[in-house]
Amino acid sequence: MNKYPKKTCSIERLVSHPKLVEAALSGQKTEQRRDGVYAYPDEEFVLDGVTFIVTALKQQKLGEMTDADAQAEGYPSMDMYKGLILKMHKGMDWDEEALVWVHCFKRKD
Repeated sequence: MNKYPKKTCSIERLVSHPKLVEAALSGQKTEQRRDGVYAYPDEEFVLDGVTFIVTALKQQKLGEMTDADAQAEGYPSMDMYKGLILKMHKGMDWDEEALVWVHCFKRKD
């Protein structure tokens, strides 16, 4: 039994937007934040025939995110990341205290 809560979604939906898939394949994206757990450490998923492995799972407050975190998400800056998230999720309020799950991953060698 692991120390994480039950998954809220399938690992196949962890990285699904075409631009984010492209960023992961190019190595620019190494993290995915979600409001629930989509994968546990050591689980694998495939993007366009390339296998990735989840290396870590942790929680983080949105207000603790930095430019480096946004870059790990595949965006050049925190401002751009926040803007795109709010655009994608119409009506969402950016709550600095909201906890999200950070799924860290890398290409499997």
